[in-house]
Amino acid sequence: MPHITIEYSANVAEHHDIDALVETVHTAALSHGLPPVDALRTRAAVRVHYLIADGSEPETFAFIAIAVRIGPGRDATSKSTFIETVLDAAEAFIGGVCCPLSIAWSIELNEIDPEFRINRNYVRRHLNSLKEET
Repeated sequence: MPHITIEYSANVAEHHDIDALVETVHTAALSHGLPPVDALRTRAAVRVHYLIADGSEPETFAFIAIAVRIGPGRDATSKSTFIETVLDAAEAFIGGVCCPLSIAWSIELNEIDPEFRINRNYVRRHLNSLKEET
């Protein structure tokens, strides 16, 4: 854990490389140290149908909303610095206040209830077997 989902309005992709944004966010998350490498998953989801503000400038207004889901047990400071690190990296990549888009940014962190979660992580097993081979 964590799982990071970058949800964005379709017009963002007209001006920015979404694959590079995913990589930037993933790298920032790993650099923070909160997630183990074998547990981090980062993905992006485009939203084609959206309205922002009064809907009058669909070519200008955009959004990027980052959702972070983690397992329980981290302290408040770790969680706060994690989402700040991730958001700062994403915003720096896109350019913060940029033209031609006026972007509404958000990030939210939620803890997953372990009682109602099943996790079968075969990535961990694969990474461990690679370590054993060397």
